[in-house]
Amino acid sequence: MVVTLLWLYISRNFAKIVGLESPEPLANLYTRSYFRATWVTTALDAGFWTAMKIRTKWLRDLASIVFTLYYLIAAEQADEKVRKVRGLLTVDHLRVSWHKSTTPYLSFLTKTLRPKLTRYPPRAIRIPRPSSSSYSDPVSAWLYFDGPLSALKNHTKVVLDIPGGGFVAMNPRHHEDKLLGWAARLELPVLSLDYKKAPENPYPYALNECYDVYHILIASRGRCIGMSGATVPRIIMTGDSAGGNIATGTILMILQSASNDAQRYADQDPLPPPEGLMLIYPGLDMNIGNWMSDEQMALIQDRRTRKRNKNILRRKSEDYYKLTPDTPHPSDDEEDKTLSPAVAPQDTTVVTANDKTLPPLKPPTDAELDLLSPSVATHSTSLATSKPQVLKTRLAMSSMISYFNDRILTPEMMRAMIILYVGPHTRPDFSTDYLLSPLLAPETLLAKFPKTCFLTGERDPLVDDTVIFAGRLRQAKYNLFVQRKELGLLNPKETFDEREHVEVTLIPGISHGFLQFVSVFPEGWDHIYRVARWIDELFAVNESRANTGTSGASVGDFHSQHNHHHHRRHRRNGTSGAGKGGRHHRRLPTTETSSNDDEDYRPLEMSAINPPPPPPGGKVGDLADGAGKGRKRGGEGGDEGRRRDRRDKSMVSLASEEDLLGRRMKGLAGGLMGHEC
Repeated sequence: MVVTLLWLYISRNFAKIVGLESPEPLANLYTRSYFRATWVTTALDAGFWTAMKIRTKWLRDLASIVFTLYYLIAAEQADEKVRKVRGLLTVDHLRVSWHKSTTPYLSFLTKTLRPKLTRYPPRAIRIPRPSSSSYSDPVSAWLYFDGPLSALKNHTKVVLDIPGGGFVAMNPRHHEDKLLGWAARLELPVLSLDYKKAPENPYPYALNECYDVYHILIASRGRCIGMSGATVPRIIMTGDSAGGNIATGTILMILQSASNDAQRYADQDPLPPPEGLMLIYPGLDMNIGNWMSDEQMALIQDRRTRKRNKNILRRKSEDYYKLTPDTPHPSDDEEDKTLSPAVAPQDTTVVTANDKTLPPLKPPTDAELDLLSPSVATHSTSLATSKPQVLKTRLAMSSMISYFNDRILTPEMMRAMIILYVGPHTRPDFSTDYLLSPLLAPETLLAKFPKTCFLTGERDPLVDDTVIFAGRLRQAKYNLFVQRKELGLLNPKETFDEREHVEVTLIPGISHGFLQFVSVFPEGWDHIYRVARWIDELFAVNESRANTGTSGASVGDFHSQHNHHHHRRHRRNGTSGAGKGGRHHRRLPTTETSSNDDEDYRPLEMSAINPPPPPPGGKVGDLADGAGKGRKRGGEGGDEGRRRDRRDKSMVSLASEEDLLGRRMKGLAGGLMGHEC
């Protein structure tokens, strides 16, 4: 058997063994350990996708492992299989790929390789909704706590985790390496939400679930998960990938509801924000674009963060310079000036992959010039005889396009996840809906954000979301600091320390999802424990500030004030925090996001899905955002009707506009549910 497998491997990889194979373009993009891990995950994806149509479960599980072993040897066939499937993705493909860690054989292997972390297994719990919620069904969650449930009464701190999964797949059981590691290292309860997934429950259902869980944790003082209820629990939120998007959106809703309630209902307690936020390779921008704006580049190039972001900037330059390898590159600190003649090379040379330098270009001969037109000949002569000029571009490519051939997260997958998450009955404004794309959040809300820590790979297609959002947070905090200083609220000698508000760690040579496969990427454990250390330190710092009464103890002050007002108000009203109060923490709309099914929204229709029934007392599309009012329904206003008439008239020249747009989105969205287009 061993000899047969060895012969099969040598026969299929002979060119690679003897050094005749063309270079793998991604081999130098990642570290060796991460590239090796992606080789294993690619084989697993190919194997499970090959076996996914087998109906008998035990046979499908066994065939998945057999096919995976084959693809581990036939790596090229695995890459080709994965490439073809990703070109025609469905929601079933995404779920088969991301749920494979809980299949019997892989689950057994993962548990065998994982160190023994906790004595107690995770517990499945159901958390009730607050009385003011539009929904009545409880939220499913998993509690990771290394101790008996009775010991929860001795705790006042909770880690609230919102796991990722592209909005369409994965629950806390698929993130157990991370969650068990945190529970063991922190010795605190870690509550991970199993929120409902798209496309069955599209945006903003999951966002409302997470908001309601946070609300009931505060309103019940933790009693909903078994805590004593003596004080309001201290909470740090975490989220990875899509979970980072939902976690950030949840905090924006918390901050928005607190400010609105404080203004409208003086006798209502504002909902306190969490003490911190941990974002792990978050996806914060649903409006996928090719090019970086000047404002985004300014945030990345900020002098205070340029050293940390230098590899990000270098990569954006390489996107252009690799297209013109014969031209000299500017220095790192050069921005708008061309290369100085003193340092410009005198010959235009070409350096090959083997570091062999080819002869410099020479002026064309007279015979060669005779074959060219006068203008071409003159131009060729000037190019060869003049000093080389730096070819530059002011364009900067986004990381999603720069790493479009990433082995973990591709544009096709992002496109599928966004279409499925938004759903067939909503057409959001991607340029303003900051609960869908938290990158767009207004500075007034960002200035109130708790301390946020980021952990992202430098080669991640979503790395721009990290550096841009961190830059916006830093900018908002700094502007607030300057404003308070000018008003005399701070010591004139006090200086701004960005580490009190934002910390960013970019890991060289790795991409997305590295905490998901620590069994084949052992370095991931270091990053799991790094986040645990951040959580522990943040809890300790906030507690110290609250005890000493320093200016940085805003979160602790908020909790103490909340406790005081909570007791005072409920003594006056004779009600409990979790009781029916009616108006607690109301959410308001932010953007022109509508869930009607008028003809304007037909391009996003996916006929394979039936619209979910509205929850009691509200609609799925009734989420709040804060920047404006929702669209009126057709016929509810003369101005709206006239605007629609003008639109219809302006499109009269496109006789098949509906068919054109319908076919375009049907080709992209129709197949995601696994049906014929």
